[in-house]
Amino acid sequence: MTPLRRTLAALSAATALVAVAAAPAHADPGPPPASMASIGDSITRGFNACGWYADCTSRSFSTGDDSTVNSHYLRIRAVNPAIGGNNHNDARSGAKSADMYGQAGTAVSQGVGYVTMLIGANDACTSSESTMTPVSTYRANVDAALNRLRAGLPDARVLVISVPDIQRLWSVGKDSSSARSAWSLFGICQSMLANPTSTAQVDVDRRARVRQRVVDYNTQLAQACAAYGPNCDFDDNAVFGYPFTLGQLSTWDYFHPNTAGQQVLASVSYAAGFGW
Repeated sequence: MTPLRRTLAALSAATALVAVAAAPAHADPGPPPASMASIGDSITRGFNACGWYADCTSRSFSTGDDSTVNSHYLRIRAVNPAIGGNNHNDARSGAKSADMYGQAGTAVSQGVGYVTMLIGANDACTSSESTMTPVSTYRANVDAALNRLRAGLPDARVLVISVPDIQRLWSVGKDSSSARSAWSLFGICQSMLANPTSTAQVDVDRRARVRQRVVDYNTQLAQACAAYGPNCDFDDNAVFGYPFTLGQLSTWDYFHPNTAGQQVLASVSYAAGFGW
């Protein structure tokens, strides 16, 4: 090999090593699980995805069995039929991070091999900015839940999903009179959605701070999952970064994902996870 070729080969090898080092580390997926559970809030319950202000667990992105959504459960069942029927939706509408410890306990009692966790929207979407869950409290709640899962289900895989960008919700809905009416009538996520058409600096700054709270939550999720160990995988902010559209939201509240929203949530979060 000529000196030039040796130099080029060395540079190519070095570039490959840098690329590997820069790639995000993902947990070892292991074999496809034969049982699963989901913990979280109304998004995981499929709230408003098929009925007026009601849970619709069949259309949950995680454990639902509706073929249109093509949930994590159905994707896993396609490669491991043994999971058939062993899908538990332990989430609860209205839940916050403080509720994850109890839900984790339910998942442990079910002895499942895979758990999805999506939590934080209700910690940030409150009646006012001042009532949002502090970041340190959020982290403590998440750690408590993950520790319970790790102790009770040491071999299970856990997918921690990033909190969606709720400022995106404001951005796509603020020009819709129907969305603004629903947000006001039902008092939805007023920490972010109050005065949705206002361009006053006080409102611009408030929205930025609420969004930053979500960013901070996601930073804590990433760190908590890394501390959990090799059986935990974070979605690397895939859900947070996805540009949801108004057409993917329920027209009953313009907040929760509709069937199309649940479908894209399933696709984005599954692809960013273990990938069975």
